Amino acid sequence: MRTAFLSVALLIGASTAIGQNSCSTALAIVPGTYTVTAIDGPEAPSPICIETGIATGAEWYKYTPTQDTTVRLTTDLPGSGDTRFHVYTGNCGSLECVIGDDDGGSGLTSMALFDAVGGVTYHIAFDNNWSPAGFSFSLTELAPVIPAEGQIHFTQTTVPGLTVGDCVVDMNGDDLDDVVSASTTSIRIQYQLPTGGFNPVNITTAPAVHSPSWSIVAGDIDGNGYNDLLYGGSQGASLMMANSTGTGFTPTYNSEYIFCQRTNMVDINNDGHLDGFSCHDVDDNVALMNDGNGNISYVQGGLGLGCGNYGSLWTDFDNDGDQDMFVARCGCNPVDILMRNNGDGSFTDVAPGLGFADNHQSWSSAWGDFDNDEDMDVLIGSSSSNYQKLMRNNGDGTFTNVTLGSGFDTFTGQSIEWCTHDFNNDGNLDVLGGGSLMFGNGAMAFTPETMGSAPYSGAVGDLNNDGFLDVMAYNQPFMNDGNDNNWLKVSTVGTSSNLNGIGARITVTSTSGVQIREVRSGDAFSTMSSLIAHFGLGSDEVIDEVRIRWPSGIVNVITDVSVNTTISLVEGVNTAVVENADAVGLRTYPNPAQDQLFVELPAGRGTRTVTVLDVAGQQVTPPTTLVNNRLDVSGLSSGVYLVQVQQDGTVHQRTFVKQ
Repeated sequence: MRTAFLSVALLIGASTAIGQNSCSTALAIVPGTYTVTAIDGPEAPSPICIETGIATGAEWYKYTPTQDTTVRLTTDLPGSGDTRFHVYTGNCGSLECVIGDDDGGSGLTSMALFDAVGGVTYHIAFDNNWSPAGFSFSLTELAPVIPAEGQIHFTQTTVPGLTVGDCVVDMNGDDLDDVVSASTTSIRIQYQLPTGGFNPVNITTAPAVHSPSWSIVAGDIDGNGYNDLLYGGSQGASLMMANSTGTGFTPTYNSEYIFCQRTNMVDINNDGHLDGFSCHDVDDNVALMNDGNGNISYVQGGLGLGCGNYGSLWTDFDNDGDQDMFVARCGCNPVDILMRNNGDGSFTDVAPGLGFADNHQSWSSAWGDFDNDEDMDVLIGSSSSNYQKLMRNNGDGTFTNVTLGSGFDTFTGQSIEWCTHDFNNDGNLDVLGGGSLMFGNGAMAFTPETMGSAPYSGAVGDLNNDGFLDVMAYNQPFMNDGNDNNWLKVSTVGTSSNLNGIGARITVTSTSGVQIREVRSGDAFSTMSSLIAHFGLGSDEVIDEVRIRWPSGIVNVITDVSVNTTISLVEGVNTAVVENADAVGLRTYPNPAQDQLFVELPAGRGTRTVTVLDVAGQQVTPPTTLVNNRLDVSGLSSGVYLVQVQQDGTVHQRTFVKQ
């Protein structure tokens, strides 16, 4: 008998067991626990629902729930090894992926949750991509998913065109988060489509000396309008530079020896050019200083001495307008450091006097304004104990340990990845880490998610442009099902500051109060999350003001901003000509543009007349008819402009930068 020994009255004869070797003769199962002796069926699954890889065989099952339910399918059971599975609907020969999983359980086992419809048959295939060895699995029906008030539910699902990735960032300037995965010789960019799903593009590169085995980070180092990538590996850092069209990458810098942990991009000396940074596990931390002329300098020292440097995050903790740095430390020297930017190119470790310098072991930290009082607090999550550390910023350069009574005093999870975002859009920052999602209440108290649907960690961004933050858990997207709360997303374009606006502080004032966010390149420990600032607004339907303080010191203020939209803010532009991305969906990209600007509105409309204005509102190009959504801007001088599109009596407009 090939497989499937059941503990109840499902024991069957050998002939039916052999039927598991193909989709058409898959074994029907009900909720329960099963043992598979080996994967030796000759029919490999198709399509592949998770990652890539070659499978030459599989064992097939089918399951038909009697009513709508949520299903947990897992091989995370004693005796199971490295497994992978796929779940389908449809007929054999024309199957459609519902979900797949690889390594979602512990110890390389698999686990996934999916919502199943009563009466629909789901085919399940366990393949031999990693091993033909036997294993056990269980299928469990859970109660229907009904999120508690103020919470949300994540659904593991298959998104067309999306497979793996640990970097979520807009790679083509269209204000939609894309997904990136990389190796020493290739970069896979999965571009989010405005109609939903992704368009994957594989780019072969010259070999980088160092792989992104420990961390990856993105930002536009040379200001050509396309994000570059910084890899962090066990031997050093490699900088992969995007070309002038974003279609190719070249390794332009490979560092001296660094045992890289967390990498970041940030303008360390505030000269308008993004620099690189890497924690060093066994020595002093390293800065990769960018002079703006294509030269990168290796600088070691002055940004944290000694070993044990794991998770760095750059933030303005003292509200003085420059970027400070915190490093969560572990291993040989677990004493955390907080490097205050002195404003003159030097940094001072102020951790000892602020209650940070202890032996708390952590690989990362989550910095955000947890109590909405316009300064940055921090949760330092544990990597090897049950003690978490929540510190409230008192607004005067000091901190108070408020762990007791916060919910983190009884929280026992631990992990190397901790980050903070507003996942339920209630206007209060939440914390993802330790195998759970902790919902913030805006007053330094947190409540765990009750349904267990959130991933352990991953890169965070909006993967379907619905205003709710999703998590790309490397090989599986966890899509946020959302709720009725409102939101705002802010895309930043620097002119005097670095082009991404990394280091900018954005303040949003709405009916219920004030929130702040910072544009950061590199949070958590290893992943890269979106550079588009996200704000949950709860039930607020009026945004009184959006204020942005750029690294240069320039401040822009915008009023009368609509909820549930994405706005693009350009540094220094006269705010009278800055308009929201309007409700009918005007899109312009790339931003900055060189020779051509793509200008898109939804299909099915009349003739589109396009005019370009300068920041003072003066016309610089005559009205012209837009053809194929392309506007020739090669004749414009470098600077900031406003593109106006008139169609059916309505004028839509957005700013853009001409390189």
